[in-house]
Amino acid sequence: MNTSIKKIGQIGVPVKKLERAIEFYQKKLALSLLFHTDSMAFLQCDRQTVLLTLPEKEEFAHKSSVLYFQVDHLKESYESMLNNGVSFIDEPHFVAKVGSKETWMVFFQDSEENTHALMSEVQTGD
Repeated sequence: MNTSIKKIGQIGVPVKKLERAIEFYQKKLALSLLFHTDSMAFLQCDRQTVLLTLPEKEEFAHKSSVLYFQVDHLKESYESMLNNGVSFIDEPHFVAKVGSKETWMVFFQDSEENTHALMSEVQTGD
């Protein structure tokens, strides 16, 4: 039996106020809302689904893992989101270089105090 993981099916983000979180992810991150119920919302991010959910149990009511949103132009995305009211923790910065590819990131908080990041891989030509 092959049990190897092939891909992430969806990413769940616990939220405190669903409507506030939907507004943040739609208006500030420009993700498309697929549909929502009283306790969950499903948004599209390229081929990935982001699930915003009111925790069913107290043990799930904590901040989420970091979501790394891939963008083509980090500085432009950062400036656009900053102008749109996104609260950034730091500024775009170099993280690592592998071969001729540099990885840059910047971290921000969503409306529910979850920490996420924008990331970009830049070809350096080296």
